[in-house]
Amino acid sequence: MTDTSSHPDDPHFVNRTGWLRAAVLGANDGIVSVASLIVGVASASPSRDAVLVAGVAGLVAGALSMAAGEYISVSSQADLEQADIRREKVALKRMPEEEFAELRAIYEGRGLTNETADLVARELTEHDALDAHLRDELGLSDAMSANPLQAALASGLTFSSAAAIPLLAGWLSPVGVIIPVVLGVSVFALALLGALGARAGGAPVLPAVVRVVVWGVIAMAVTAAIGSLFGVSV
Repeated sequence: MTDTSSHPDDPHFVNRTGWLRAAVLGANDGIVSVASLIVGVASASPSRDAVLVAGVAGLVAGALSMAAGEYISVSSQADLEQADIRREKVALKRMPEEEFAELRAIYEGRGLTNETADLVARELTEHDALDAHLRDELGLSDAMSANPLQAALASGLTFSSAAAIPLLAGWLSPVGVIIPVVLGVSVFALALLGALGARAGGAPVLPAVVRVVVWGVIAMAVTAAIGSLFGVSV
């Protein structure tokens, strides 16, 4: 993994955005969906075999679904970025003066004087015009660019790892206490996920833990309520 910053005492984590978002999403969904599935199945058929079959099926299907969904959605983002890059290349070739004026206006809008903005725009254009426009006009950079394969792998792997937690809890716990054990372990896993995600992103831990736990519990509660309302396992 590349360094998060050239200043070890003041690291930046923006280069982790692509995989961290997908990883947290996958792990959260793995815990919530498989825990809800196990609780529903255990309510209808409190046997370890039923819990194991349902949990494994949920883990495999969910991991593949998350990976495919991330790959498709991030690929769409990458397609949009590439289309903008192609349009910018054409614009720079066909009307370089208009593009230069546009870049200069961007720097003026950020507070530079006309003379300084002109100098900055000119030097950056001479160095790498496309890179300057992609970064300052379109907001694209290597750190923030879409990476479909990275997002798919991060989401699929974290879903599988996180989903294994409630699955193992349900499989190893006594039949009579599968539901409370799975719920308790899942809430703990959600809290741990929030803390790890915050640490990986350099964010405050407590708000992240509260956010992940609260919304995870709400999702599991809604799932259980729907199952109870219709008399089925959701």
